[in-house]
Amino acid sequence: MGVLYGVDGDLLERQYRNHLSDYLHWDQLSHAENWLLFEKNIGAYVCIDKVALSCGELYTVLINKAAHGGKGSIIGIIKGTDVCTVTSVLLKLSRRRRY
Repeated sequence: MGVLYGVDGDLLERQYRNHLSDYLHWDQLSHAENWLLFEKNIGAYVCIDKVALSCGELYTVLINKAAHGGKGSIIGIIKGTDVCTVTSVLLKLSRRRRY
């Protein structure tokens, strides 16, 4: 898009991230490197899967099976596969939603 309009692509990306997207005020920014939770996506049937991205990075992904992989299917993404780490993050979901 930058080439079409004669705009530096890196500058456009920084401007979007820092000013237009409200990324710096995102409520999950402080812990986004380790885990993300999307509590509104939880449903009655949940699937837990492990995903290897690159360089030995493993992530545990919690998915709402009722969404069939579509929009709103990801409930959480947690860095690592350790049971204690995954459990501690999943317990951050509200009790009402978990049950």
